[in-house]
Amino acid sequence: MAPPPGRPYPPPPRAESAWPAEATVLLAIALQLLLPERVTAGPTWLVPSLEVVLLVGLAVSTPRQLEREHTLRRNSAMVITGVVSLANIYSLLLLANGLLHHATTNGRGLIFSGILIWLTNVLIFGLWYWELDRGGPGRRAAGHDLAPDLLFPQMTDDRIEPVDWRPLLVDYLYVSLTNATAFSPTDTLPLSRTIKALMGLQSLVSLLTLGLVVARAVNILS
Repeated sequence: MAPPPGRPYPPPPRAESAWPAEATVLLAIALQLLLPERVTAGPTWLVPSLEVVLLVGLAVSTPRQLEREHTLRRNSAMVITGVVSLANIYSLLLLANGLLHHATTNGRGLIFSGILIWLTNVLIFGLWYWELDRGGPGRRAAGHDLAPDLLFPQMTDDRIEPVDWRPLLVDYLYVSLTNATAFSPTDTLPLSRTIKALMGLQSLVSLLTLGLVVARAVNILS
């Protein structure tokens, strides 16, 4: 019997290091620490400190190399990602509220805050895509992938990449960056409803940040 057309799915298992994801979370936390206190939930250090404690606990209790599905690691990582996401959206709402209801002349500070929130948005949604696609990094590393949530161009043509190609965190961060700048998918298409909802939410957050916050700050400067 002839093999079915197209590349086999899922690709062969391949271990993936956990440190790039942890470094991405640390970078997002560092960006939050740079925000002024008027656009943070409580003191500037409060939420980032909680996030660091959660991240340290995750790093200590889970393996450095992802080779199989690890339920504790994935649940903990999603809790951390959720906390950072909520804190970032809350900061955006506070910043937008300040622009709409309070007179201010600190245009440079507003631009700086808007840029920090936008960059955090890119990092954190990249982590969401990495954690959710095909059932998570553990399932992908073990070769137990669920149905793909994202269709990368490398998956559509065997002449572009080898048939055992797998996306890594940098690929998901690129998807997040292009979605945050174009407000829509570019070369990588969302397949599942969950990822479509996340990409829609990210586009709204990015549009609000760039369209309202940064644009208003530029008007103040001019």
